[in-house]
Amino acid sequence: MAFYDGLFDTLGLRDWCDGAGDGGPMTMAELLAKSSGRTAEEAAADPTPLLQTPFPSLDALNDACPAVTRTRDMTDGVENAFLAIKDPLKVVLDPITQPLSWALNGSLEMFQAIPWFVLIPLLGLLVWVASRSAGLVAFVIGSFLFLGFIDHYVYAVQTLSIIFVCTLICVALGVPVGIAMSRSDTMQRATIPVLDMLQTLPTFVYLIPLIFLFSVTEPKLYGIAIILYAIVPVIRLTDLGIRLVDKDVIEAADAFGMSDRQKLWGVQVPLALPNIMAGVNQTIMMSLAMVVIASLVSAPGLGVLVLRGIRNLELGVGLVSGFGIVLLAVLLDRVTKAALSRINVSQKA
Repeated sequence: MAFYDGLFDTLGLRDWCDGAGDGGPMTMAELLAKSSGRTAEEAAADPTPLLQTPFPSLDALNDACPAVTRTRDMTDGVENAFLAIKDPLKVVLDPITQPLSWALNGSLEMFQAIPWFVLIPLLGLLVWVASRSAGLVAFVIGSFLFLGFIDHYVYAVQTLSIIFVCTLICVALGVPVGIAMSRSDTMQRATIPVLDMLQTLPTFVYLIPLIFLFSVTEPKLYGIAIILYAIVPVIRLTDLGIRLVDKDVIEAADAFGMSDRQKLWGVQVPLALPNIMAGVNQTIMMSLAMVVIASLVSAPGLGVLVLRGIRNLELGVGLVSGFGIVLLAVLLDRVTKAALSRINVSQKA
């Protein structure tokens, strides 16, 4: 007999359990018992030591009472429920997310269409505008020249173009949400659990439902995964930055008769800008991390080379492309932090 047979007998549920009939395909325990030449009943009849008492899980309870749903049945139910709403959900999401595919494709084409001898100086000029650091400009230009020298320039540019689009969308969506959270405690309480879930879900989990909803050839598949994964820091730090604005400054703005909109854009957002920029920095780093994972679903860039190194056991390819990703991460991190430092200095002045 199964371990929990006595429990269902004591509760008077034996007739209900026996009326369930066959529980479906054999479980692993039944298959192992069959392969050893013993029946499942003979294997279950062995006494179970007290210290090895099985946890009352669905499968353990199903052994004693076939009417109890097994874990496999529960996961099948979740899958069937998702598949049942997939088509209506796709009808709604397709037109909403299609501009993301256009933006990602357009960005890739634009970055790759610009010749290297034009794009690299443009990146250097952009870094100079953001940081006013000649050393950082030289580091960025040298790094891209090095990536071009080892034939990783195109992959690096592809990765950069994806990060560019996804970061812009994260900022465009995340900053307004953070502002709304800072102005409403109710919205903050409602939003924080969602942000916690997005921040703690393993990266691969983001891809599972999206693979069923969209084709792996559609850029919006990996674009949505990157945005969901990377948008959390900019939302949190925008909310935090605005809430940390000195109350005395707000009172002074009220004394001058400023409206709520004037206080927001003239006082709170400028003072919260260092926190917002810190959130943008973290969003960029998380976008880069997710781009590598998204190479599993056709995202171009350096992640493709990492995946090739893993798949074909090419150690050199994996290590060199991994170093390219690290180099790109360092560049983006240094540039955003230099821009943040300039903002801090200008505010103190």
